[in-house]
Amino acid sequence: MKYQQLLLNFGRAVMRRVRASPDDLQKPRKSSRLRADPLLEDFANQLLTAANCRGLTVSVCWNPGLRTTAGLASWRERKIILNPKLLEFSAGEVQRTLRHELAHLLAQHRAGRRRIDAHGPEWREACAALGIPNEPRCHDLPFKRRKVGRKFFYACPECSTVLARVRPLRRRVACVKCCRKHNGGAYQERFRFKTIESPSEIAA
Repeated sequence: MKYQQLLLNFGRAVMRRVRASPDDLQKPRKSSRLRADPLLEDFANQLLTAANCRGLTVSVCWNPGLRTTAGLASWRERKIILNPKLLEFSAGEVQRTLRHELAHLLAQHRAGRRRIDAHGPEWREACAALGIPNEPRCHDLPFKRRKVGRKFFYACPECSTVLARVRPLRRRVACVKCCRKHNGGAYQERFRFKTIESPSEIAA
């Protein structure tokens, strides 16, 4: 039950943040998109103390530039970066995401210089130590994804496979399927994608 009071304090901290400035976190400063949050930072460091972690102090901030990512952890900066859209769901989602990212930092701190997998056994052990055992690797929150139109189209001269791109190709790219079928998987110039106006050219 060592997390009970921490979670109570956390809920209060998040609600204070929402009541104080409901739109503030959506508007980044001109100088930086990152907005530090001392309240959540204090909560994160209390979690580390409760997990018997010594020698690690982290900072917490919000980044309105995040779109579909709930949160990030930067080991180099000892920093947790959260998506303000989490506040549209619940304090519980903010709390879970914060501890998920904190587990990455705790796992690396325990491992020292040794390289570890992002969601390997060390991370899972850190999750358990922070009170979130069986934490999934990825969130399932319904963040709205930005639709990006593909304006550049290419076709394989051999099989007519169409390649749609947001940005134009900057190097020679050949059809993988045809290269594997006719050239042992090695690049072959005659299977290089050619520029077309639209996919309808192939259909015609």
